[in-house]
Order: sequence, then C-alpha cells, then structure tokens
Amino acid sequence: MSESVNPQLRPEMAKLPTYKAGKKVAPVNGLTAYKLSSNEVAHSPLPSVVAAIVDAANEINRYPDPFTTNLIQALSDKFAVPAEQIATGTGSVGVCQQIIQSVAGAGDEVIYAWRSFEAYPIIATIAGAVSVQVPLTNNGQHDLAAMLNAITSRTRAIFVCTPNNPTGGIVTQQEIDEFLEKVPENILVVIDEAYVEFNRDENAIDGIATLKAHSNVGVLRTFSKAYGLAGLRVGYFIGPKNIADAVRKTAVPFGVSNIAQVAAVASLEHEAELFKRVEEVIAERTWFESELTKLGFKLPPSQANFVWIPLGERTEEFALRSEGIAVSIRPFPGEGVRISIGERQALERVIELAGEFVF
Repeated sequence: MSESVNPQLRPEMAKLPTYKAGKKVAPVNGLTAYKLSSNEVAHSPLPSVVAAIVDAANEINRYPDPFTTNLIQALSDKFAVPAEQIATGTGSVGVCQQIIQSVAGAGDEVIYAWRSFEAYPIIATIAGAVSVQVPLTNNGQHDLAAMLNAITSRTRAIFVCTPNNPTGGIVTQQEIDEFLEKVPENILVVIDEAYVEFNRDENAIDGIATLKAHSNVGVLRTFSKAYGLAGLRVGYFIGPKNIADAVRKTAVPFGVSNIAQVAAVASLEHEAELFKRVEEVIAERTWFESELTKLGFKLPPSQANFVWIPLGERTEEFALRSEGIAVSIRPFPGEGVRISIGERQALERVIELAGEFVF
C-alpha cells in the first residue's frame, strides 16, 4: 500500500484562530458558581416570551420561514426602514459572516479595531479576506484616523464596534460623521451595535439615523444581549438594499428557527418590560464601576453590559483566582479581563478579589 496522505485543507485553516467562548466554572467550597464571561443577561426571558416559545415548539416538525417575514416586518415597523433593507441570521455573528462573505473575497481587506469582537478575524479568514487590525487608542477607543489611513484599493468593509467589545467604549456621532465623509462610498461601513441598548451616552452614534443618511452604511444588531435570547441565535442587518439582498443569499437556509423568530417578535412587542431590566443592568454597571474605581482602578467607561479591567500581565492570574471564588470571567491574556454584569453576589466576589490586584 502507498503511504497514507491526508485530505488537504485550505492554507488559511492553519492560521484560523479559534473562537474562545466564555466558560462556566464549578462550585467551590459550597459557593454557588456564576458565569460572567459571555455577556449574557442574568434574567430569564419574560413569561410572555416563554409562552410564545412554548407555542412555537409545537411546530418544530416543520421548517421555519426562510425569509423570517414576520420578524423583518416587525423590524421594518420599529425602525421605519423598508423591509428589503433588512436581513437576518443566526445571531449577529452569523450575520457578520454573511456580510463579509457578501463583500470580501480572497485577498480583499476588512478593517476593524483591535482589540474588538474576536469573531472578526475568524470570519475574515474563512472568507479568504485579509484582516487589517488597527490598534485601539491608549484609552481603549477606536482610532478612526488610523483606520482611515489603513484604507487601500483592496478594502471592502470596515467594522466599527460601538459599544466596543470587550472594552465598552463608544464612538460618537461627530466622530463617525467626520469619518464617513472621508471613506470612499464603495466601501461598506458596518456599525456593530450588539450592545447599543445598554448605551446611555447621548453623544454616541445613532446607527439607524446614520445608515439612513449614507448609502454605504449598515447596522448590525442582535437579540442575544438586551433581549435575553442568546440561546436562540437571531441577529439582523439593516443597510443598503443590494447588501441586504446579498446577506440574505449567503444565509444558511432555515438557519433562524421558528422558535427564534417567534421569540424575537414577542420580545419586540414587550420591549417596555424588557428594557426595565436593561435599566437594572445599567444601574448595576454603574455601581460596579464605582466600587472598582474606589479601589483605585482606572477603567475605560463602559456603555455595554460588561466592564473592562486592564490588568496587563496579571490578567491570567486574575482569571485563575476568579475560578477559586466560583466566578468565570473572560480573560484576554496580557491585556485585561471583561466582566459581564450579572448577579450582585458574583460581582461582590469579584470586587473583593480585585482589591488584591490594584497596581
């Protein structure tokens, strides 16, 4: 027999980073374990949303509406945009992949800040595109001037994550307006607003108004965070009609389940009640930031449902120690930790631990 030869992979697979999902930890010495590593909301879905989910479960023997018609119409009504400018997918990360596959191919460039959403380099690599990572400023903000300088003839898309994951900072409306004046109109600018519902900075981007004012701007949003549907995987894009058409074409057929569609529509119908919970998260975030600041930490202001603590080389030590108090957080080795706003008891444990890490 001839020597065995393995099937060949694309060369890009050798350098494809692995997405690092937030992990759970085990209870320790009788302590209840808490997960603050994935930016999930701690509340269960509203009873009315759960009821809609239960009803929809009776139809899981059927394929879902591949066009997510009812959900797109609800979003069209909410944002006063034509339905043909909206596309959906399996969470904002799924829609993000659809966007990049629609506009960028082998050798094309995708620009984004770094550090930012860690799926960007994965998705760009899968598409065969080249990631152009522009470092954040020293205070964790997008360096839009540097992003402009990074544009070349191969640039196809620019992602602006605001509030930024994992640092929590925002891009202002004035900043994005000045930025868009200089971006060539043939380049798609995607404003990634996965955490927009937690923003209370009045100077922040109004993504919907911005896309309505520009022919090359789209907005990416999700039901995973503020709406509490992380496990159902539904996100959406609103933007130029030709891009939305392509995003629908690149979607996995029947990817957004009927349960997810029904739950998303029900969540939109009960937004007022849901957003009371958002206000509770914001209040907890304010308290948590205040307590950490009292300890001596200099934190970048967060407008998301998490807080970033820049710990540098002590990051991994902090993460390991957090496991010892039965709380999982999300470390970014050598940089810092992202801590989701969750149960008060978990946050209190983190504050106590953090007191030992003040520089």
